[in-house]
Amino acid sequence: MFGDMMGMMNKIKETQAKVEETKKRLDTVTLSEKSNDGLLKVTITANRELKSIDINDELLEDKEQLEDYLVLTLNKAIKKAGEVNEAELSAVAKDGMPDIPGLTS
Repeated sequence: MFGDMMGMMNKIKETQAKVEETKKRLDTVTLSEKSNDGLLKVTITANRELKSIDINDELLEDKEQLEDYLVLTLNKAIKKAGEVNEAELSAVAKDGMPDIPGLTS
């Protein structure tokens, strides 16, 4: 029983290390999202850190429209980044979780 416990603790430590590695790697994974007409483009990492915003001059003439574009496009980018982030991290976690009877993921 004690040996099993040690093995499980090591597996959990390994998994935590893999999760940290994955988080670091996700900093280098970038996603781009454009407004439907391509006038606004944002780039974000899979860890949801904004890298760049590219605004067409046409949008600078209408503050309200620009704000709408930013909200919509940033939300789409954040959602996409969140999905990539979750998928990657849950794959690592699922892979590293010990099989404990009665515990379901």
